[in-house]
Amino acid sequence: MVWIAPLVGAFWGLLTTVAIRRGLAQAGAPAPAPAQEPAPEEVRGTGVEPFPLRPHLHVAQGFAMVDWGAAAGWLATITGADARNLARVDLHRAWLGHLRESQGDRMWLHESDEAMILSPLEPAVAAATSRYVSMARKRVARTLGTLAHFPAGLKSVVLVMDDLDAYYAYISLFRPGDGEQAFSGGCFIGTGCPHFVVPRTDLAGLEPVIAHELTHSALAHLGLPLWIDEGLAVNTEHRIAGAGRGLHTPRQLHEKHVAFWNDETIQQFWAGTSFRRPDDGNLLSYDLARIMVAQMGRAWPAFERFAREAERADAGAASARKHLQLDLGGYVRLLCEHEPDGAWQPAFAAAPAGGAPGARADAER
Repeated sequence: MVWIAPLVGAFWGLLTTVAIRRGLAQAGAPAPAPAQEPAPEEVRGTGVEPFPLRPHLHVAQGFAMVDWGAAAGWLATITGADARNLARVDLHRAWLGHLRESQGDRMWLHESDEAMILSPLEPAVAAATSRYVSMARKRVARTLGTLAHFPAGLKSVVLVMDDLDAYYAYISLFRPGDGEQAFSGGCFIGTGCPHFVVPRTDLAGLEPVIAHELTHSALAHLGLPLWIDEGLAVNTEHRIAGAGRGLHTPRQLHEKHVAFWNDETIQQFWAGTSFRRPDDGNLLSYDLARIMVAQMGRAWPAFERFAREAERADAGAASARKHLQLDLGGYVRLLCEHEPDGAWQPAFAAAPAGGAPGARADAER
């Protein structure tokens, strides 16, 4: 039942979205971006020396970046979770200020109780996007139940890049050496300051991306295998923002699955590398993850236990046997109409956390 939206919740979400879009329509002529304070030189914390930013800043491909290892060390010296969270929010805000300055005068920072949005958007659009983030956070939490976790006091950080060139240049910082990049409409970066980045579009185009990437953000604490993470993100996105019309019919997609998956490509799926393929493997990876999670999620309490214990090292195979009484390799072969074969079992070394395929440093849509 988890993917069947309650009528009241769906109706309320629809009213909220309509109200946000109506506000945009009534905003009138574009207003200039608000004046911005200069980025701070240091961040203060209770009971400790300030953290100096300049010595811990560097510019990569035109983007100002913080040495998050040094920042984490400084945060660890602050006593008390509340004081640390306050300092962490200040640190995120300070980094966004320097990132804004490194991009010239195109970007500006909008901040609300639950979001920080660095973008070139018009003020009315940025404010509406912020309201949508707040609404989507609540719906993601309701949809995912105990699996979702948004750290108390921390805000969702959103970067809206001016164009696709800037977007791909930015996300390439977190996955060097990938070569040709698969198309994506958004990317969650889980290292340092957890944030998600999207290319500029209208709010209607941002809504599904925001819902998708907020799901990654809410699940980041679990360190899930990529196929589970993406399957949950796609299904949650569809529940909150709608599925939209795909390029292929369900029958056409099924035929593509049957033709594409084999002993080699299914191992790419378990490892997470197939999600970055620049061909049909990208589309089929997301769709296979969606189907698997939607079917497994019908028994939601068991699925929650499965997800909590799923390990990247075996793509969740041991947890699936324990909590779902399911053999992952055999299950996928049945979905793809192949005869049972042990070669479809997950058999790979997990990618290290921090940026390699399958790591939480780079979850995309």
